[in-house]
Amino acid sequence: MSSQDELFKSLVTEHQEMVINTCFRFVFNREDAEDLAQDVFVEVFRSLEQFREESKLSTWIYRIAVTKSLDHLRRLNRKKRFSSLKRMIGLTDPADSIAAPSRDNPAEVFAENDRARVLHGAINSLPDSQKTAFILSKLEGYSNQEIADILKTSIPAIESLVHRAKKKLHDKLYAYYAEH
Repeated sequence: MSSQDELFKSLVTEHQEMVINTCFRFVFNREDAEDLAQDVFVEVFRSLEQFREESKLSTWIYRIAVTKSLDHLRRLNRKKRFSSLKRMIGLTDPADSIAAPSRDNPAEVFAENDRARVLHGAINSLPDSQKTAFILSKLEGYSNQEIADILKTSIPAIESLVHRAKKKLHDKLYAYYAEH
């Protein structure tokens, strides 16, 4: 095995779980997150020779993970719009997309799924920069300095993005729960 293969293998071993978790925070689906992580490492492998040590290797890897996750969400949103159009004109059966409950109490499952759906919807409605900063800060636990490195911006910009994201989420969730 070449030294580059050894380096790549150690990168995957060291960062795989964090990359999967980062992707999961964006897509809320373990299988999609694992698929995205594979895409991330394929890109890392292809681009390893071009890596310039302007930032830490881990920062570069997580930047790729964020980009892949956001691209995935954009594709999903396009598919969702197309799927809604197909449903409106009667080309698909909405019952096809209903999953079987995984727990004994259907009301509990519904309430949990509903809360997750509302939160996921609120997070997804944020502009990409706010969504990314919020997820990396509040869900992944990165420091503002680390997020600034990943997003190639300043710490004050990150603080502002996270603050605006929290305010928008608060307003959206408050309005939703006040209404329901």
